[in-house]
Amino acid sequence: MGTKILLIEDEEKIARFVELELTYEGYAVTKAYDGRRGVELALSGHFDLVILDIMLPGINGMEVLRRIRREDASMPVIILTARDAVSDKVSGLDMGADDYVTKPFAIEELLARIRTALRKKAVAEKEEILSAQTVTLDAKRRTVTVSGTPVELTKREFDLLYWLLKNKGIVVTRESLLENVWESDFDGGTNTVDVYIRFLRQKIDEAFGVKLIHTVRGVGYVIKDEKHSLHNP
Repeated sequence: MGTKILLIEDEEKIARFVELELTYEGYAVTKAYDGRRGVELALSGHFDLVILDIMLPGINGMEVLRRIRREDASMPVIILTARDAVSDKVSGLDMGADDYVTKPFAIEELLARIRTALRKKAVAEKEEILSAQTVTLDAKRRTVTVSGTPVELTKREFDLLYWLLKNKGIVVTRESLLENVWESDFDGGTNTVDVYIRFLRQKIDEAFGVKLIHTVRGVGYVIKDEKHSLHNP
């Protein structure tokens, strides 16, 4: 059985075009033309990836995404939208989308982003436990604990921590984090990474009194496994 993709798109001509192209590439495609039907299908457990338009009848794409993420944290979702404002992209990504493609788009770009999202899912589905100091991240179950205490992270925070832990002991540049965590041609600049690092530090370093994420001035960030306290460096 091939990779199954759910396409939630109310513009029938666009939906048919994308369906034909994806079918030609070997994907099995199911279409939904409104948000309510899209949510129902997305939560059926029968799909490997969702392509989601934002402007939908019934329930808009952001609400569809919210409902998908409430039930399934790992389903790859690519937003297909005519909106190209940075704020709209950020909202979609922060709500749990894996990527976005702005209309009008080249089908080659969409196909490339589908391949990337599916590769990322395949990696996450492997039993992969990453740790440093008292922090443990379970990539398959998408959970994080500190000394056994669960920590609630957004999807973006989780992906950022995952990449830092994956490169434990290695200084990761802001540009590399943008490329590997955000993946798309994000226009927000490297200061976006600093903002999310601050969120992670608030939830882990400051909340639990550890020194996990270190800044390498002018370069980026590194996770070290030495067990210092924030209060006793």
